[in-house]
Amino acid sequence: MRNIVSINKFKLLNKTRTIGLIVLVFLSLTACKEDKKETIKSFKDLTHVPTLLTKNVSTLISDSGITRYRLVTAEWSVFERVNEPYWYFPKGIYVEKFDSIFRVEASIKADSAYFIEGRKLWHLKKNVKILNLQGEKFETEDLYWDQFLQKIYSDSFIKIEQQKRIITGIGFESNESMTRYLIHKTQGIFDVDDTNSEPQP
Repeated sequence: MRNIVSINKFKLLNKTRTIGLIVLVFLSLTACKEDKKETIKSFKDLTHVPTLLTKNVSTLISDSGITRYRLVTAEWSVFERVNEPYWYFPKGIYVEKFDSIFRVEASIKADSAYFIEGRKLWHLKKNVKILNLQGEKFETEDLYWDQFLQKIYSDSFIKIEQQKRIITGIGFESNESMTRYLIHKTQGIFDVDDTNSEPQP
């Protein structure tokens, strides 16, 4: 009789363990399903997810088989799952443009930038600083660089520091090397030695 009771207790204990194990496995699977759903949900709109993310980049870029640019950035995201694939540089960018004998024609620096691949169009934003071959310095907050048209332009405030004078205005356009340019609405021209005086019209 004792043996039968012991066997029944053993069977009951085993059943309890088995049921407990099944419940535990079920709960684990449910939790995994919930986690999976949340993960899938967070990646539902893949247009916001970069197909490539690279950090601490310093690279040379060629155009028609010739090295034309050097690009340096802390973070480079490539978005290809959109109508117009683009690159995004959220932590700033520095670009040098070379001429045919690898002299730096111009350098451009900005706090952030976009590059639309299909249109070969750069959009640089905040603290945009440009240096051309003549040593002229350009400063603006918003700038476009169209590589198809070989043109750089902006509708924002622009400050150009030449060797002997500073020119300010709203909006400008230029060639890629920033050696020939036009300011649309000139605000002032004044000597570098007399920067505290009012700009002359």
